[in-house]
Amino acid sequence: MKILFLFTLFYTLVVSANEINLIKKENNDSNTTLLVIGGIHGNEPGGYFSASILATHYKINSKNLWIVPNLNRDSIIKNKRGIHGDMNRKFSFVKKNDADKKIVEEIKKIILDPRVSLVLNLHDGHGFYRKQNKGRIFNPNAWGQTCVIDQCTLKTQQPFGNLDTIATTVKNNINKKLLQKHHSFDVKNTHTKYEDEAMKLSLTYFAVTHNKPAFAIETSKNLSTLSQKVFYQLLAIEEYMKIVGIDFQRDFTLNEKNITNIVKNYGTLRINNNILLNLSNIKKSLSYIPIKSKDNEFSFSHPLGAVKKHAGRYDIYIGNKKVTTLKPQYFKMAEDCPLKYEILIDKKTFFVNKASYFNVNDDFNIAQSNKYRVNIIGYAKKGIKDESGQVIRLKDLNKRYSVDRDKKSYRVEFYKEDKFCTMLMVQFR
Repeated sequence: MKILFLFTLFYTLVVSANEINLIKKENNDSNTTLLVIGGIHGNEPGGYFSASILATHYKINSKNLWIVPNLNRDSIIKNKRGIHGDMNRKFSFVKKNDADKKIVEEIKKIILDPRVSLVLNLHDGHGFYRKQNKGRIFNPNAWGQTCVIDQCTLKTQQPFGNLDTIATTVKNNINKKLLQKHHSFDVKNTHTKYEDEAMKLSLTYFAVTHNKPAFAIETSKNLSTLSQKVFYQLLAIEEYMKIVGIDFQRDFTLNEKNITNIVKNYGTLRINNNILLNLSNIKKSLSYIPIKSKDNEFSFSHPLGAVKKHAGRYDIYIGNKKVTTLKPQYFKMAEDCPLKYEILIDKKTFFVNKASYFNVNDDFNIAQSNKYRVNIIGYAKKGIKDESGQVIRLKDLNKRYSVDRDKKSYRVEFYKEDKFCTMLMVQFR
């Protein structure tokens, strides 16, 4: 039997946008911590998709890595820089009634945690930074393909206080691994204290004024694909990890093709611990999803998972990508439902865990029981209210009711009287 999990951890959605999703990968023998922040700007997906890959595909063997993959969650969903204004201009002062205030104050506390040794803020910037003006895209005013610092050094002596030296080392090493020659990185020093009033309000300047080494990584919005942005973000993050002394392993070879495949894998969504949906190949819309009228819990295997209720429906997002819309049918949840269900699959008996997938070559048959009744969505036979005990083949199912775009996955729902127990998903090979 095979259950389709992408990652081992689930991230439970907190409905309030004022909660920060802080993921910690720690080793008990160290207080040295790299803090990586993605998604301060909602329309810069290179930053937050790379942070999510860092959270799910990297193992940290020494020192500590803290990741905030989606700081500005609501703006990410809307694919807007900031739906309440520019969050990265609220670190010097934020009004009491500002909708971003709680998030800004929370991330400030995290930055100032004594264990945090170095801060990275991930961005996608316009154009390709060049010290000399070479046209509309390649010029000194561009931000793309840069390691950004606010000043050359920190005043107080500390291990990572030479910002210019560190940024220069990072950009030199990135430039040895370019996909194309014009993708080259450089160091952009904003000389914030003396030359850039806007940057005085930023996250990195807040950090350096509190003696925390901080850098922005800016990949170019003019790169041709999201995968290229993520590739360079991860290259840069890995260089900073080496500088901090973090020993790491990733479960993939870092190249554009592999990143493309990872970015397209949206993982799974678990609802109320009795429904599991594979989001990677799901239809744009699913109807009559049996959930509660309120207090539903949505748990994603992907750190960028989010749900937004709109006009009585639930829009499901991974980052800025709307993956599907769920149209609910409200039920009370049954108690004392079985944790496993007996199913005859290709003439062999299996006991399948609730809220999971099972694979079928030819046919399946749900064992009859007085503990539940079965509703197989897409199957219809006159005079039958309980569809257990029926031999079901793919040709017996109406393809309109498939869950996936390949029309191979279908819902098998279990009820006790009029209350919902769980949903299994049959996937034909």
